[in-house]
This record gives sequence, structure tokens and C-alpha cells, in this order.
Amino acid sequence: MLPISADKIAEVIILARELDRAQGEFYGFVDQLTEDEQYGLVAVFWIGRGSFDPDELAEALVTAEREATTSTADYLLGSPHLADHLEAGLEALGVDPSAEEDRLYRPG
Repeated sequence: MLPISADKIAEVIILARELDRAQGEFYGFVDQLTEDEQYGLVAVFWIGRGSFDPDELAEALVTAEREATTSTADYLLGSPHLADHLEAGLEALGVDPSAEEDRLYRPG
């Protein structure tokens, strides 16, 4: 089970796409996530870039916790394709990232 909600991942995707104006918001949002949510975010990122298969989610979560040596925000910002990898990770896990992002833009 993913320890972070799809809407929180969608928020990170949106902020990652707007880093030129939202870098502070990105750091603030990611830093306020619980440790488990941050591990989940990294696991989805890894699945999206192909480091793990979707059926290896549990292993990705354990690896994310074990290898956490820097802030999650700093680690994720090291990838120029962060938003794309997160979207691909959600898709691989059976979640429609576009629908989640649309919900954030048009709540209710």
C-alpha cells in the first residue's frame, strides 16, 4: 500500500512543473510530508523512471527508507524529469495522474 495519497503526489508534480516560480513552495510541501510519505514519493519516482517495477513497491519503499541520506526535496530536484517520472510512476501503479492534477486545479 502506498503511504502517500495520489493527490499529494499530484501536488508535487504541479510544483515540479512550475519550479521557476514555486521552488520555495516545493520545498515547503515536500518537507512537511511525513517520513513515510516522503519514502512513498521517492518509491513512485523510482517506479516511474524504471528502477523498480510496480509489483516491487514494497521493496522500493524499504530501499527509499534505507537510502535516505539527504532531504527528499533536494534528492528529487536532482532529476530534470521529476514530474514525468512521478506521472509515469502513478500510471504504472494504476492511478491516472491527469485526473488527480485536474482535481487540484478544479476542486469540488
